Amino acid sequence: MEARPSLAAGRFQREIRIDGLLDEEEWKNAPVLDSFLTTVPEEKGTPSARTLVRVLVDERAVVIGIQCFDSEPDKIVRFSKLRDTDISEEDHLKVVIDPFLDGQSGYILAVNANAARYDALVSNRGESENEDWDAIWEARTSINEEGWVAEIRLPIQSIYFDKSLNEWGFNVERRIQRNQETIRWANVQRDQFFGQTSRAGLLTNLPVFNYGIGANIRPSLVGAMNKVGEDGAAVVDMAASLDASQRLGANVLATLTVNTDFAETEVDTRQTNLTRFPLFFPEKRTFFLEGSDIFEFGFGTGNRTVLPFFSRRIGLFGSSQVPIMFGGKINGRIGNTAFGGLGIRTNSFDEDGTSYDATTMGVMRVRQNVFKESTVGMITSIGDPLGREGSFMSGLDFTYQTTRFNGNKNFIAGAWALYTDREDLTDDRSAFGFKVDYPNDKWDLSLTYARIGEFFDPSLGFVPRKGIHSLRIGSIYAPRPEWPLVRQMFYQFFLTYIKGIGEEWQSYSVFTAPINWQLESGDRIEMNVRPAGENILVPFEIADNVIIPEGKYNFMRYRIEAEFAPKRRLSGQATWWFGSFYDGTLDELRLELNWNPTSLLGFEFNGLRNIGRLPFGDFDQTLIGTRIRFNVTSDLQLNSYVQYDTDSRILGVNARIHWIFSPLGDVFLVFNHNTFNDITDRWTLQNEQILLKVRYNFRL
Repeated sequence: MEARPSLAAGRFQREIRIDGLLDEEEWKNAPVLDSFLTTVPEEKGTPSARTLVRVLVDERAVVIGIQCFDSEPDKIVRFSKLRDTDISEEDHLKVVIDPFLDGQSGYILAVNANAARYDALVSNRGESENEDWDAIWEARTSINEEGWVAEIRLPIQSIYFDKSLNEWGFNVERRIQRNQETIRWANVQRDQFFGQTSRAGLLTNLPVFNYGIGANIRPSLVGAMNKVGEDGAAVVDMAASLDASQRLGANVLATLTVNTDFAETEVDTRQTNLTRFPLFFPEKRTFFLEGSDIFEFGFGTGNRTVLPFFSRRIGLFGSSQVPIMFGGKINGRIGNTAFGGLGIRTNSFDEDGTSYDATTMGVMRVRQNVFKESTVGMITSIGDPLGREGSFMSGLDFTYQTTRFNGNKNFIAGAWALYTDREDLTDDRSAFGFKVDYPNDKWDLSLTYARIGEFFDPSLGFVPRKGIHSLRIGSIYAPRPEWPLVRQMFYQFFLTYIKGIGEEWQSYSVFTAPINWQLESGDRIEMNVRPAGENILVPFEIADNVIIPEGKYNFMRYRIEAEFAPKRRLSGQATWWFGSFYDGTLDELRLELNWNPTSLLGFEFNGLRNIGRLPFGDFDQTLIGTRIRFNVTSDLQLNSYVQYDTDSRILGVNARIHWIFSPLGDVFLVFNHNTFNDITDRWTLQNEQILLKVRYNFRL
């Protein structure tokens, strides 16, 4: 095994001002890291520009300073200023730290040249990132004639860590977008993911960190004005909520929430549904996102098959909010064991003329690191959001992973099993499955199987299809030809076959990509052919007054897609699916555009048009969404999102001002407005809301 490169951290005694200048004396004396190599366009090639990294520490914080030299600073790609926005297609820096030195977990911090911050947890042992995690940290940048500089301060209270260690896993990656170039310090291999901390370098010379008392108290105050209907009265009320946490050691945190409020949460992006199965909407509420990575379960599970814990089952019923009275969380790590628990008490509520009593729900997860990069674990949940008796779910999972298969390749294999019960469930209430994956740069091969029992319906889970065997085989061959215009080709093949338990087939799909080329410019073109079929056993309504009857249907679908490189001020993607569909035809047209005329102002447009011509009836569906971002600074943004669809005929407006006035405190001003376009083409107000929320963290 090759030795891991290392960087010694320097020390600081006085306060370091986070301003993106690196002009304190301590920076001049700190050890320097400058040995970067490219992963793209050439593996282990020479970067087009130098990058210098220094790290300073004291007992309360880690401060990282990075100089990104650039001979043409006016061509640095920088649009975003918004917190947690996607900066992957801009010039940016990414840092990963592994404060447990276990090679399976870690924290990711990223910043672009505008100081837009992104943070995430290492997920799936480094194969992906859980961007739902948000921490308190600072970043500032500056641009000069030599390039750009980033300065990052991470308070030690914002992360878990092993207090006995004096070195952490550490790696740095830089993206030079206009050159389509990615460089790294350690783990400079295309087959390896940046988040795979088992391949990271080391940050040494760390002190004994002091997280203080370890208490964090965050009160929030919300003022709201609500109006329902054109003739409804405006109702004004005030509410207070409290989130408090206490460290039970350097790597265990207990959290209490009272009268939990989600005023700042963005509205869901609307979707159209041309299937007979429920749509999946991701969690957006901060309380449930924080620490949610611990509840990830089972390699090969997901919203296509089963999510044993889906937090949107708590505090939401359809599109309505259910009041959360109080709740608690505990999560952390002891040795090689990671664990998490969540308990929530929701209040009683009424919906569609039915009353539901207050109820208590909970979930617990334990995951043990085994071998070098593998895990074994269990999950259990209790309670039901509708108060149905006897509800519980429990399961086991095992994942074997290595980043050294056949030398330096990735290989992952995992199996899982679940069982659930409730007073209204009978017969087959189990589910199990496995996945084998070879996810590497040139070849990505996978086999996934799941069996979902007919009555497998966990109260706190998401299961779109029950009573099935599901098989998925995937293959991606991605060569890099030595052509002047093409950087990489992706020849894709995905076979999905779903069969009912004890029944005949239900669905199949064969997705192929004879052309999927990533160009040197960053643009992409793709053409797909997809034979598919559905065996409809029960008629379903695919659109208003259009019923698909029982029968076996075979389609031939085609797609043409073009993506325009995000390095430009105007970028986007255009997609056209066409071909046969349920004995008729269906055209699906989608357009996504992003226009960033300046770093101060950005526009996003999403449009979808479905044109169905079937023997059972014709339908047309349109969905439009437009977002305007006014980015004053990386700590002050105004965002508005307007969306309309022809199915609901509702025009929705969501506007938010978010001001981060301190690393510990912020303010939200939110405006929601929904109007309905009736069949007489008259617009009527459904509801209107104005919210002001102020919150602040007191750290002790």
